[in-house]
Amino acid sequence: MNNRSARESLHLISEKEKEQRIDLFLASRERGLTRSRIQSLIKGQCIKVNGLPVKASYKLRPNDRVSIAIPPAIPCEIKPEPVDFSLIYEDSWLIVLDKPPGLVIHPAPGHAEGTLVHGLLHHCSNLSGIGGVLRPGIVHRLDKDTSGLLVVAKNDQAHTNLSSQFKDGGVNKKYIALVHGIIPGQEGEIDLPISRHPVRRKEMSVSKAGGKRALTLWNRLDVIGGKFSLLEVTLKTGRTHQIRVHLSHIGYPIVGDPVYGFRKTWWNRQCPEALDIAQSLERQMLHSVLLGFIHPGTGVYCEFKSTVSPDMDNIIKGLKQIFH
Repeated sequence: MNNRSARESLHLISEKEKEQRIDLFLASRERGLTRSRIQSLIKGQCIKVNGLPVKASYKLRPNDRVSIAIPPAIPCEIKPEPVDFSLIYEDSWLIVLDKPPGLVIHPAPGHAEGTLVHGLLHHCSNLSGIGGVLRPGIVHRLDKDTSGLLVVAKNDQAHTNLSSQFKDGGVNKKYIALVHGIIPGQEGEIDLPISRHPVRRKEMSVSKAGGKRALTLWNRLDVIGGKFSLLEVTLKTGRTHQIRVHLSHIGYPIVGDPVYGFRKTWWNRQCPEALDIAQSLERQMLHSVLLGFIHPGTGVYCEFKSTVSPDMDNIIKGLKQIFH
């Protein structure tokens, strides 16, 4: 995928630059290289001072000649293959895509092929690599059956920058969710900590003892038949399954959620007129519609929007047709 030769550069240290740690100095000068990547290059003796290997803590001296020979990124072990997703935006730093429902992000047991990573490796011809490997940098995730916007880094610097923005809560993330019940009021917030479920370890749950803070804001967009609410949900934190767990905990689970939602018996008792729609549900009705962040290369705020995926749109329209 990338047959470039080693990238080489040279820095001649001035009087003003003396006494700086070499790893910190290069992290501020070498575009696309994070401090951790620089430290690994120093360990591998790809970075030298006056022709000699040094430690990352080495303090620069005037007239030092810092030479860098970055080996080409090695190919990823995952085999590229075509995978269907909608490309929203792409440059040399990142990709923004619209993920269809059912698409797994990373290879995992039971999903060794056909993941988003496989598709990105097939799509990208200009990856500079993450940590010296030609691979896309997954900054955040969507559940397999959640659709919508996702940003992926194409180099180390973008990956580190975007990861920090997500960790610090600086990314604007909005979703559309179809939930059971009429949630009271027009807007509200759910500020409850989330942790791994104490028994069902693949699930998450609200836990005030040891859980991490999770903040979800919601705005009611519509009510359908006195039985469903259509919400715009804003994530202020990014815990695993956060929206699904929070809404289920307060009694308004997402329609079609196989883990935290109501079972098919709910439809038999509460909504028999929509049994055909219940039978057609294949996933939770949750879609990422807006993603905004500071571009790691330009420093400019970027915002991307999406419309709900066709399967979710059909469910919403079908329910409105029955009840309106």
